[in-house]
Amino acid sequence: MPRIHTANRPPRWIVSAAVLVAALAILPLASIVDVTVETPWSTIVAMIVRPRVGELLTNTILLVALTIPLCTILGVGLAWLTERTDLPARRVWAVLMTAPLAVPAFVHSYAWVSLVPSMHGLFGGVLVSVLAYSPFLYLPVAATLRRLDPAIEDVAASLGLTPWQIFMRVVLPQLRLPIWGGALLVGLHLLAEYGLYALIRFDTFTTAIFDQFQSTFNGPAAYTLAGILVLCCLLLLAVEAGTRGGARYARLGTGSARTLRLRRLSRTTALICSLLPIATCVLALGVPLTTLARWLIIGGAEVWHADDLAPAFSQTLIYAAMGALITTLAAIPIAWLSIRHPGKLVRVIEACDYVTSSLPGIVVALALVSLTVRFAYPLYQTMATVMLAYLLMFLPRALVSLRASIAQAPVELENVARSLGRSPAQALWAVTLRLAAPGAAAGGALVFLAIVNELTATLLLAPNGTRTLATGFWALTSEIDYAAAAPYALIMILLSLPLTWLLYHQSQRSLGR
Repeated sequence: MPRIHTANRPPRWIVSAAVLVAALAILPLASIVDVTVETPWSTIVAMIVRPRVGELLTNTILLVALTIPLCTILGVGLAWLTERTDLPARRVWAVLMTAPLAVPAFVHSYAWVSLVPSMHGLFGGVLVSVLAYSPFLYLPVAATLRRLDPAIEDVAASLGLTPWQIFMRVVLPQLRLPIWGGALLVGLHLLAEYGLYALIRFDTFTTAIFDQFQSTFNGPAAYTLAGILVLCCLLLLAVEAGTRGGARYARLGTGSARTLRLRRLSRTTALICSLLPIATCVLALGVPLTTLARWLIIGGAEVWHADDLAPAFSQTLIYAAMGALITTLAAIPIAWLSIRHPGKLVRVIEACDYVTSSLPGIVVALALVSLTVRFAYPLYQTMATVMLAYLLMFLPRALVSLRASIAQAPVELENVARSLGRSPAQALWAVTLRLAAPGAAAGGALVFLAIVNELTATLLLAPNGTRTLATGFWALTSEIDYAAAAPYALIMILLSLPLTWLLYHQSQRSLGR
């Protein structure tokens, strides 16, 4: 009788694969540290104390300090209106509040710059950032509001608290985790974004690193700025981890939560409150779509060059499909280990992946440029290096979905398959991965659409002659040919719409339970 394999010890090939992915994940950080160590300390100090670095640091601090609170206020306010009030057409507004994610951040900037050419600097950066990134706060806050038990609020009301006091003292503390998580995501995007701030001429560490690399290929200067940017990202992660708190937010005991009762708004109040989602839609969706339509009309049929658009579209699909497939396959061993064999090693592996993915794409790309030039020059500016960058940047998007799906696949089915003579790999493939296929597909779709809109790593690492939709759009906007760039932007938005719907659908499913 075949021996039944227990889950006491994972197969070596799965552990080896997970460790290999983690080793690849720490390459960017290792490269930054290596270049820093090799650079004379006096040179590093001279670069850091330059007025230019102080200017970039000031810009970054102001950008983060202004944008995150504004995104929080806007996201929480919109979430409350769409989830806790009888605002007219609130379900339509809920979908529209997610829709700005379908517009790449640099397309938001392109729309505003072409509409208001004088827009630049900190004001423009904060405005466009809030419009582009506030959905990252709206989604988790709205989802959390949807599942909060209103009984707690009823008790507070019975004690004489006003609606405003109930919100501030009862509801808002329970929103701490989604607000902190959304704020972290917004902050990391602010540190990583290049195209948005380059178009509105607002200097950040990312734009300075890219300009330094493109103009002079100055390794020490670019890597010094990259090192400071990495420290900013790690500081943001540490602040979020240290301030999120350890309070419990789950209900205890049996029974079901009480039915949510929407707060009734008077006609006047409903009209006033409707101004907030209307204004948000006009600024975050109306401006980009109207601007695109205007440039498409101005350009006419001449801007739809099939000889340029078709190769860019096909290369985008090839890069996105290959990157999504490789990233999803690389996530399988880590996701399986995290569910079937959680432990210290697995936590370290996951930490390596998450920390690296939080780094700006410009840092990952710069590190891979250095590594390939110094140790593997045949891989410099090849598709393999681009795929590695996508893997390091977007692995968590596949990992989160896969891990949730594998958790729902009973381990007993794997054991039965192995008792019937299947090898661990065959049992994993034939049983667990088939059950986890929807999660794998969702994770792959998230990676696919992230690659469609990726700009900085593709610009630095792709082989000469490569032209994706994002890089093609960027090349034309750099030439101030906004009409010719419009078709590229429109196609990217159309490809991003499934991501928007997927995010909204997942928030409805996961938090409607």
